[in-house]
Amino acid sequence: MASIDPRGFRPTRRAFLGQAGAAGLAMASVPAWADTTLKLPLPGGPGERLLTTDFPQKGQMILQRTRPPLLETPFEVFDRGVFTPNDQFFVRWHWAVIPNAVDADKFRLTVRGLVDKPLSLSLKDIVYGLPRVELAAVNQCSGNSRGFFLPRVPGGQWANGAMGNAKWMGVKLKDVLNRAGVKAGAVQVRFNGLDEPVVDGAPDFMKSLDIDHARDGEVMIAFAMNGQQLPLLNGFPLRLIVPGWYSTYWVKMLNDIEVLDKPDDNYWMKTAYTIPDTPHASMTPGQAGVKMVPISKMVPRSFVTNLKPGASVPAGASTLVRGIAFGGDTGIAKVDFSADGGKSWVPATLGKDEGKYSFRQWQTNITLADKGEHALMVRCTNGDGVVQPDAPNWNAGAFMRNVIETVSVTAV
Repeated sequence: MASIDPRGFRPTRRAFLGQAGAAGLAMASVPAWADTTLKLPLPGGPGERLLTTDFPQKGQMILQRTRPPLLETPFEVFDRGVFTPNDQFFVRWHWAVIPNAVDADKFRLTVRGLVDKPLSLSLKDIVYGLPRVELAAVNQCSGNSRGFFLPRVPGGQWANGAMGNAKWMGVKLKDVLNRAGVKAGAVQVRFNGLDEPVVDGAPDFMKSLDIDHARDGEVMIAFAMNGQQLPLLNGFPLRLIVPGWYSTYWVKMLNDIEVLDKPDDNYWMKTAYTIPDTPHASMTPGQAGVKMVPISKMVPRSFVTNLKPGASVPAGASTLVRGIAFGGDTGIAKVDFSADGGKSWVPATLGKDEGKYSFRQWQTNITLADKGEHALMVRCTNGDGVVQPDAPNWNAGAFMRNVIETVSVTAV
């Protein structure tokens, strides 16, 4: 995590207010239609989804749901570079009651609980009053690729686009907690945002980290991504960044931090987002008596990005194949590629290393001598020696899919 020259990002109060207000006006009038459709390879359907440009600060996105907004990144975006543009960065909210605008001048971040000095910090206090840091990190929904699970599991039927990679700019959570002064006996830190439950009595969306994790110097509070203010739908004005962990912990519109003296047992920690405590978080449908634990660290994944399933390539000629990979909660050790359905593997060439939590591009050249269908496969091994499995996992939440991906192409 690198320190940032303050001259590199100087949002004025007017800029904060202007962007938030403009986003609010657009958010309030989102139409219920979309621009066109996109065919999807999901085995249980749907066979296609709407594409929309009707959300504020967003370009063309795959529409999963309007309220709360669930917007998926079209997969071809990932072939354009390792950093996902803000206007096509996926969106996932849990509750439909989301502020249509945030008054940046009145906004406050509260720090309370088991601390020496409760805080009420303005955006100015955070943007200008604490050392700045920047970190490249993948933000991935726990249920990314849920649409490929068989048997099917309820929930957002994402393809592979509920993820994105950005350079996040902000301040260390550790520095904020140190300013408040964490008292002895602190166990966890809980985070809450401005979104609210739809009905009375529904559980407010809150997530917690163990105290040592919260103070590890990598967890941060971001106010910018890819050199620009956070889009409203991606958490403006502040978002928690938990590098290497699934996005359920990356609380958007963060406005409340509470230091706890005991483990957090709220619904979103104890019941929701739990996985089997088994290899690859896998179980069999209907299996009982499986110990469940909160989801946490991401696992390695890799994808082909420049060839779509069913693509035609010239037989007997060299063809460039490229894609992206990430190591999950650590860096990438290697990416291997197979042009024969996994019978043999060769190392791919890795692109620039943007940091251990970032996407990394890879590429290789292949020559398919025989005409007909060929199964292309890509496999990532991370720095801890964790390798993508060759069989898909299954669990009741359809979480943590990271099976080796296969793209079938035809040599002609």
